[in-house]
This record gives sequence, structure tokens and C-alpha cells, in this order.
Amino acid sequence: MKAEIDSPLIAKLYNIVRVAVRVLAIMMVFVILMGVVDVAWTIYEKLTAPPRFILTISDMLATFGAFMAVLIAIEILINITVYLRDDVIHVKIVMATALMAIARKVIILDFNEVEPSYVYGIGVVTVAMSVGYWLIHSIPDKQQKD
Repeated sequence: MKAEIDSPLIAKLYNIVRVAVRVLAIMMVFVILMGVVDVAWTIYEKLTAPPRFILTISDMLATFGAFMAVLIAIEILINITVYLRDDVIHVKIVMATALMAIARKVIILDFNEVEPSYVYGIGVVTVAMSVGYWLIHSIPDKQQKD
């Protein structure tokens, strides 16, 4: 296996992947900036629509959803930058991002519009991800033992 990693072809392929990951990071920063613009625009629209300067519950939920989308994008950028530094995918960070995405879905969920089976499914996924996240955090890191 070591001989394969040391081959010039594999080294070039890894370099290409690292460049691709850097491009993804740049694009994610653009997405985050556009998300911030969208949050600002959403708040502006909600505050200027009649009745002015009042946010209804549905307005707040839409705003929360936009905020959470930006926070998820930031988490994904963190995943990308950690990958660039360490060349490994950190499961803790990925699971935290997934939990944030599930939380966003729960926050913006309109219970009047969805079937009960959908709510049960979201509940099962939330519990499963939470248990997985807890398990990942309860396992000591190898690096901390050394």
C-alpha cells in the first residue's frame, strides 16, 4: 500500500484533489456571502411589508430557516478546511453539520402541511443522529491517549 501512495501518479492525483477542495472552499465562501445577503434581504422584505416593522411567526420561521442555511454552509466550509489541513474527514464535524441540518428542518417544518409519517421519520433521524453524535463524543480520541 505504501508503494502505491509513493507513486508519482497517485501523488499527482492527490494534488488535483487538493486543488479541487480549495476551489470548493472558495465557492463555499461565495455561497456563505450570498446566504448572508439573502438573510438581510429576507429581513428587509419582512420588515417593510405591511404591517411594517412587525414580524409574524411565519416571518420569523422563514428568517430562522435562512439563518440556519448560512450556518450549515459555514459548517460545511469548516469541514472542507479541516479536510485540507488533515487529509481526513472528521466524523464529529460531519455529524454536527448533519444535526444542524436536521435542526433547521425541524425549525422550519410546517406541521399543518406534512404527513405524520414524515414527522415520525424526521424524529427517528434526529434521535439516530443524536445517539451517533453522543457515541462519537464518548469514544476517546487515539491522539489523546498517546
